[in-house]
Amino acid sequence: MIGTIINTVTVIVGSGAGLLLKRRIPEESGDAVFSVVGLFTIYLGVSMALKAEDPVSLILGLLAGTLVGEACKLEDGLEKGVEQLRRRVGGGSEFVEALMTAFLTYCVGPMTIVGSLRDGMGDPSILLAKAVMDGFVSIAYAAAMGIGVMFSALPLLAFQGSLALLGAVAGASLPPRTVASITATGGLVLLGLGVNLLKLRRLRVGNMLPALVVVPLISYLLHV
Repeated sequence: MIGTIINTVTVIVGSGAGLLLKRRIPEESGDAVFSVVGLFTIYLGVSMALKAEDPVSLILGLLAGTLVGEACKLEDGLEKGVEQLRRRVGGGSEFVEALMTAFLTYCVGPMTIVGSLRDGMGDPSILLAKAVMDGFVSIAYAAAMGIGVMFSALPLLAFQGSLALLGAVAGASLPPRTVASITATGGLVLLGLGVNLLKLRRLRVGNMLPALVVVPLISYLLHV
């Protein structure tokens, strides 16, 4: 799990650098930085969504997964949990959105899925490359959104660590179609986050998270 640990450390270090940078950015320039982060998130989402190999499974799974999330009030539960963390450690009103945005940006891509599985199998190379990218992204995110970005390292460690353990036990990576489905779904989730960051419309993207499981499942069933 060396790759997961290094990835977590780079996010913490990058976030720390971003927080120092935030103090040096004039208050009137803060909105401009935030807009750049929102546009970058949309770009990342589009590039991932275009990886879709099965649009039918993508739309069906996204609808079904979102309905499951709405029924379970998943976003409300996530926000309550993050809010409790904010109260313990301190942080501004943007803490919840910062943590959720950073965590999803780091953890819904193909490098996370495949890299974490291979990390558990003894090959951390993919996560080491991802760690460098996440470190730079965390600088920009923390400069725009604050300390919540640093605390996204906690769910990142838990999520990637779990996948690494799965890789150690299973000893094999996921099929390419499954990875493509997860990647495309994650891209649409990031698009929603970008819309929220730009304040174009408030989307409850937390309720879309079950689609990360439902979409590849539907894709598998349709191609058995």
